Amino acid sequence: MSTTTTAPAPAADTRGATGHPVITAWSAVSPFGIGRDAFRAGLRERRRTADRPEPVGPESPESPESPAGPDGRACTVPSFDVRAALGRKGTRSMDRVTGLAVTTVGALLDDTERNRAVGTGEGAALALGTTTGSAQSMMDFTRDSLTGEQPFFVDPARFPNTVMNCAAGQSAIWYQLKGPNTTIAGGRTAGLHALNYSRRLLAAGRAQTVLCGAAEEYSTARAWLEHHSGAGVAAGGAPLGEGCAMLLVEPSAAPGAAAGQPVLAEVLAVELGVVIGDDVRTALTACLERAFRRAGVAADQVAVVARCEAPGAEGAGESAAVAALLDGVHATDLELTELVGDTGAASAGLQVAGLLAWAEDNPPETNPSEANPPEAARVGLVTSVDRSGGVGCALLRLR
Repeated sequence: MSTTTTAPAPAADTRGATGHPVITAWSAVSPFGIGRDAFRAGLRERRRTADRPEPVGPESPESPESPAGPDGRACTVPSFDVRAALGRKGTRSMDRVTGLAVTTVGALLDDTERNRAVGTGEGAALALGTTTGSAQSMMDFTRDSLTGEQPFFVDPARFPNTVMNCAAGQSAIWYQLKGPNTTIAGGRTAGLHALNYSRRLLAAGRAQTVLCGAAEEYSTARAWLEHHSGAGVAAGGAPLGEGCAMLLVEPSAAPGAAAGQPVLAEVLAVELGVVIGDDVRTALTACLERAFRRAGVAADQVAVVARCEAPGAEGAGESAAVAALLDGVHATDLELTELVGDTGAASAGLQVAGLLAWAEDNPPETNPSEANPPEAARVGLVTSVDRSGGVGCALLRLR
């Protein structure tokens, strides 16, 4: 059964006797391409992906000459087509964000035999972060009901795309994920809410493993919504992007995590909060302080940072909070948004993927230095802020 929730309240510490939950595998579909290797290569090369996108959805009546959106550039998954990626069967009515999510889940499960063995079946849960699902699907379906000869002359096969848990539900159907299936709305912080929810599922014994991720599509509808909200490029931000990141999260006591399956990172802490008034910096600073206290680590142990780099006042508040925390600390700033664009709800998931990619390319046993610290100091920090008032952060000990 697929459920949909708004962002849950921060949970109590879920470490218990079993230690921190761990990430044992990951994959991503991003403007760098499909799969983990493409993401790692794009980040390593610092490749910028902004280009003029192909139109997605009907032309906007506000600018028929620019159906790709008002800004003319976007960071889209190159040549991504749902049917080409997943085949013709079962994809006739599948929208773009669902295709991105299903493709990413498949890429993770197909990476190793163990991933598919532990990531599917009765004990496998899915937690997916989003904003609204597909704004394009919602608008297209509504437009058809208004412009058709009768309001009910719509394609019923496309109705599931109008609800935001469609992507998670389709992923579960495609890959036999029979555990809890949850979609969490949280804007840019959605990926952190999904990670926190995954911790809670594991701690409560509701799942043996969790596929945890976040997804966002680029579409004409989303581009115009962002334009009229005064966000994005209009607020000095990056071009819109899209993508999906997926993590395999397990209890630290999982057999594979103890023998045979490398642990990529421990989830030391996830903290979430709400902005009071317009003081983003204070709200995020409070989250950071709680996270470091709960994780039992110091700021000088942070080796790499991934900020969401939101446009406008939110991004300025995020930058100020992180700069104050890490004053004098030699930490790598991934600056992922300038490469893959403003990926909206997928941003926190892709930020975690960025930390994991960085760790794979900077192993602790090779040339220890300030830029490549020993394992004790290999803490990764993710921060996120959203114009809806949500803030959050996560601390990972990278292996």
